[in-house]
Amino acid sequence: MKHVVMLLVGAIVGAILFGIALLYNPFAANRSLSPLTVTDADIISFGYSPVPAESIVFTNNGESMHAPNPEKVLQLWEAPIRQTSAMAVLLHDARGAPAGIGVKFSSKSESTRLLGAQAIIDSTWHIYAPNYGSLFIAQTENYWSFLQQVGFPAWRSSSSSWRGTWHGDVTAGPGALGTAAVSGASGLLRGLEMEAVESLSVRAFSADHGFVSAEGRLIIALPEPAVADD
Repeated sequence: MKHVVMLLVGAIVGAILFGIALLYNPFAANRSLSPLTVTDADIISFGYSPVPAESIVFTNNGESMHAPNPEKVLQLWEAPIRQTSAMAVLLHDARGAPAGIGVKFSSKSESTRLLGAQAIIDSTWHIYAPNYGSLFIAQTENYWSFLQQVGFPAWRSSSSSWRGTWHGDVTAGPGALGTAAVSGASGLLRGLEMEAVESLSVRAFSADHGFVSAEGRLIIALPEPAVADD
């Protein structure tokens, strides 16, 4: 019996130490400055709400934290897309005026490695903005900092919720500097290859229901004009 108790105590202590090491991973590097904040290129900025209840439509497998909106929207329960969510949102400019429509598909990535501070989501955006045209964004997102500073505290809280101020870039690639790849499809952006960074500002989060109060932003850097040879 003594050995069984010692084994259980050792397992519990090991689990606690593993959780602490995972949460306070010394090898986790938090990128605090977006590479597009120091660029000299012209930028396009779109804001949107990542709260499903404030979207035009949001759907997933029906069993995830965020509930589909509207309630009776078709769900993505088939095996190939069960780990995918889709949403359509109204985009607004820096002054809060409507600026376009955005459709985002997000899927859990097999490259997630929590021990390496990698909580990875692969996502794509299709955006139509009347003043610019349409464009596609392909990106890898890393939600490790969000989980560490918002998700885990919400789960640990007796109220299963978190309130405060958290802001961070979620884009982590595929660009070498951690930027997303952008391709212009029509209008003024047709044929242009650009970079983008997506960020989140969160004020309230529920471990049971997901985002309660949050704002998303897409910063797209336009390519610099080519300099003509003399």
